Parts: sequence; C-alpha cells; structure tokens
Amino acid sequence: MSLFRNTAFFKSAAELAHLPASTREIAFAGRSNAGKSSAINALAGRRIAFVSKTPGRTRLINFYALGPERFVVDLPGYGYAKLPQAMRAPWEKLLGAYLRKRAPLRGLTVVMDVRHPLTELDRRLLEWFRPTGKPVHILLTKADKLSRAAAQKVLRRVEGEIAALGPSISVQLFSSLKNSGLEEAAAVLGTWLDASAPAPSAPAMKTPGMTRGREIKTPGL
Repeated sequence: MSLFRNTAFFKSAAELAHLPASTREIAFAGRSNAGKSSAINALAGRRIAFVSKTPGRTRLINFYALGPERFVVDLPGYGYAKLPQAMRAPWEKLLGAYLRKRAPLRGLTVVMDVRHPLTELDRRLLEWFRPTGKPVHILLTKADKLSRAAAQKVLRRVEGEIAALGPSISVQLFSSLKNSGLEEAAAVLGTWLDASAPAPSAPAMKTPGMTRGREIKTPGL
C-alpha cells in the first residue's frame, strides 16, 4: 500500500477549468453516507479526506496527490443532500463532465454500504459510466457491521448482479474501521495507476440517459 501512504491534499475544484494537470488518476464516488472519505483515509493510512458531519454538503472535486501528476479524486457524494435544483444543477454538470471527459481518469471506485448495496442511484451511475469503457471497482464498506457469513452472502449477490454489466466491474468487502480489504483494494487501484499499464480503450460514447425522452444527466445528487 506504499502507493497511497504519501497521499496528500492538493487542491479543490469547482470548475473543469480549475482541474490540475494530470497523467493518471482514480476517482471515488458513492452515496454521501456510504463511507467514501473514510475509505480514502484508510488507504492513505491517515486522515486526509474530510469526513463531514453533514453528509452531502461538499460540492467540490477534491484532488489528493500520489506523486507528480497522479491523483486520487474524491467526488461529491450523491443521493443525500437536500438542496434546491438551482444549487444542484451546476454541481451535477461538473460531475457529469468530469466523469465523461476527463482523459487521465483510469477507473472509478464506487463506495456502497454493504447493508444497502446497489441502490437505484448506484445502478444509474454504473449504467451511465459503462460506455466510457473504463473499469469500476466497488467497495462494500462497513463490512464490520455484518457477520462474516452475512457479508459474504451480500458479496456473492452483488457479484451476480454486476456480472450482467460486463467484465470491467469488480467488487470486494471493505472496512475502514477494521482496516480489512485494504490490500485487495490497493492492488486493484494500483494497477490502474501503473504508468506501464495501457489506458483503457473507450468505445464511441453513447451515454445512456437516466430517463427516457429527457436530456442525459448524471444521477441525481
């Protein structure tokens, strides 16, 4: 996990024009109360990502440097913040443009509470991101909240459901409290950041809409 041990905050961005120069980066997305920041902190081995007492309020893309022009990217959480549409619209547009157009992005880590995996918004995000051709790794966080047998049962169920979405999606159990699953997660994400590994080849972009007959948007935040 040495790749993540020197991770340090670099900058926050509210507009695409303010994103830093980058060669390779991995992004973390998930519902605002799923433990996204805690997962990043666990991988780094210390607190670098802010864990808010009011989930869903952060509306910035936060960059954490791993080295020269390599980043872990913490995306704003979705599905929790109770904000007026006028405030959510620029936020959703920023995320949509980042996930769709950010060339250095090598893969997306989707964080889900093991007790509530694959919510409607999670499924929308996975379907929406799939046309990029980039890999997705799901962390089923808070695995310590379930017995080992129950957690394994959830893992098998999620594996079965994501199989229909293609071979580029993987999943594992994870607990930032117990520091379990760290090595497995670091191995997967480290492969994405390996400079010797080729970038994923994306098919022609035909991003599926979230709802029929309406403008394509990112999943509601």
